[in-house]
Amino acid sequence: MGVSNDEFRAAMSRLAAGVVLVTAHDSDDGPRGEDVGMTATAFMSVSLDPPLVLVSLRNGSRMDDLLAEQPLWAVSLLSESQRHIAGRFAMKGRISDRLLFEDIPYTRGEASGAPLVGGALATLECRTEQRVVAGDHTLAIGRVLTANLPSAEGGPLTYFRGRYRQLG
Repeated sequence: MGVSNDEFRAAMSRLAAGVVLVTAHDSDDGPRGEDVGMTATAFMSVSLDPPLVLVSLRNGSRMDDLLAEQPLWAVSLLSESQRHIAGRFAMKGRISDRLLFEDIPYTRGEASGAPLVGGALATLECRTEQRVVAGDHTLAIGRVLTANLPSAEGGPLTYFRGRYRQLG
């Protein structure tokens, strides 16, 4: 006995989650390297001392493969006005990451070298401390190296019942 994938997915869709863009810089991909990004809702704070966060990565995804090789990455906590960014980096069969970043304002993190999205509610730069395989995902636990609050405008972008939403 057990729960089916559809039952589990339906139940978990009732849990509202914040939406983040996880980014990293792949310096091995060509002369200048390539920026990689993925939308995530399975992201959380783990510890205050030391400052740790966790993101869940689908096994075999581009981000999972990259972070298995290099430990530096960043997170941009998306605002309600950044739904288009979340949707763009969550697409199945999407175009190259290089094109996805093309018209998004960002700065490059000093600690990670990863893109930090302009207008995000907060940005974090992290170094992987531990990777834990959990079913069809890997949990990447990262020590927070920098934390910034680039924008105080607007509320968070959330995900609930299969759709991006705003609070209120």
